[in-house]
Amino acid sequence: MVANPGIATTRLTPDNATVQQQLGLLGDLAGTWKGGGFNLIDRPDFHDKANLYLQLNQTRETLTIEPIGSAIPNRGFGQDDIELFGLGYLQKISDLPTGGALHFEPGLWVTQPATTYPPESAAAGDQIVFREGSIPHGTILLAQGLAQPFSGPPTLPNGTSEYAFSAFPSFNSTPFGAGGAINAPGSSVKGSGGAFTEYDLAVPDSATNPRTPFNTIPPDPPLPATISVVAMQDVVNDPITLLQQVIKEQVAAGDNFEGVAINIATQPQIAFATKQNVNNTTDITTVSVTDSAGGVENILFLDGEDPGGQVAPNAQTALVYATFWIEKVTPEDRYPFMQLQYAQMTILDFPIFTALHPPAGTPPTPKVINLGWPHISVATLRKTFN
Repeated sequence: MVANPGIATTRLTPDNATVQQQLGLLGDLAGTWKGGGFNLIDRPDFHDKANLYLQLNQTRETLTIEPIGSAIPNRGFGQDDIELFGLGYLQKISDLPTGGALHFEPGLWVTQPATTYPPESAAAGDQIVFREGSIPHGTILLAQGLAQPFSGPPTLPNGTSEYAFSAFPSFNSTPFGAGGAINAPGSSVKGSGGAFTEYDLAVPDSATNPRTPFNTIPPDPPLPATISVVAMQDVVNDPITLLQQVIKEQVAAGDNFEGVAINIATQPQIAFATKQNVNNTTDITTVSVTDSAGGVENILFLDGEDPGGQVAPNAQTALVYATFWIEKVTPEDRYPFMQLQYAQMTILDFPIFTALHPPAGTPPTPKVINLGWPHISVATLRKTFN
């Protein structure tokens, strides 16, 4: 006797058309994607006795995504069982000049139907989705959100949003107080009077200003002054400018766009500063991410406390949010092709030492403060035949 006639006990894989229909707006993710991008991460630098090291990499990426094929039953108590459908992925990112490994991530993209207990549903034409990712640093993320169809050029400012079809107003790299608001687009450490000269490319990298390629073995080549026609300093401030430059060139060539935008986050609300180089309680907006849920889990090395019990001692992952644009690009004189762009923000919380300046004649004393350090990854990938 079948326990539930809605979900068969034996789950056999249906035909391809049915699998595609079940995946809905995630269907076009299936395939092998290859391309390049940029990675920015600020990390503690205990080894060199510095507060931080700013690592910048041009990247090469392969992202392989395959449908699971079978339904995934989630058993219910407050309501009947639901069926999820999804895809497994493997993301491999390397440094472009050297080929050195940077990132390895297996995970899942999964759909969720509307539910009554708890009540959750997407607007007509939209779809609730989530991503599960496993990062070998000892971090697991679960980020939920919404997939929505779009038409028109993605990533570019569209009059109402800093990035077309993104739920997030900023992917700025300027650090901020841990748990505070992410800085507004175009902000810079230099503009806000900050002391972190690693972000100012006019200051050479060195033992006192540790930034790529300082002290890399073997030595990394220096980053170019420009990537495409975008100034490198602008890329450091807002890496998403690289995605925008790709779209600008395609729009100039007469290309048209339609596709699906996916906005996901590990928490339902995120605070953003609304003015460049200003981050206080009066210039903040809180973005409620539609259907967001999840969280981040870290191993003890990343999630513990210092001996005083005040702050995590190492680079703790606190928040992840991202926009993925699945793009069908139609040139004026060629067949359409599939392009995938993404911008991902990961906030790493870790403390630094700063000097307190007491009255004249008294030596400065060190103080530990905890800051949020943006780790930003962007890429433009094309679906390949293999």
